[in-house]
Amino acid sequence: MTMLKQHLFRYQGHIGAYLVVAGVDPTGAHLFTVHAHGSTDKLPYVTMGSGSLAAMSVFETQWKQSMTKEAAIDLCSNAILAGIFNDLGSGSNVDVAVITKDKTTLMRNHLQPNKREQKKRNYRFEKGTTAVLNEKIITREEISKYVTVHELPNDGEGEAAEKMDVDVA
Repeated sequence: MTMLKQHLFRYQGHIGAYLVVAGVDPTGAHLFTVHAHGSTDKLPYVTMGSGSLAAMSVFETQWKQSMTKEAAIDLCSNAILAGIFNDLGSGSNVDVAVITKDKTTLMRNHLQPNKREQKKRNYRFEKGTTAVLNEKIITREEISKYVTVHELPNDGEGEAAEKMDVDVA
């Protein structure tokens, strides 16, 4: 853990590693969060990522000091589900790792609450299907009231400029 912390601290957060590290040693089971800048927390339960607030609320209300393996798996699964359903960036499957002094068991796709199914119909629509309610064309002179417009050279060398259609009024 010390080597990992020192390595991350050396790069001051420029390595985008936000980790949950768990394991068992002769002194018992340990659970850490490791932030990109090298700081760590050792806690009885931890969450990280975009769904971490929803997951933490499950841990704070349901965690107990002495839990059976099955109860702990259910608790972790519920915490991950809370992240999945309350955050758009949290994925769709629940993976659980059970770490004991004898072995580590990874249960991939332990739960699949958002299983992808075949679409019931084709959702491709012909061009012009959706009505245009209103249309406003803004000329270069009008937009120049609000932003500065610079012409970029596009000679094939140096800076690349994107080609854009400009209305000339």
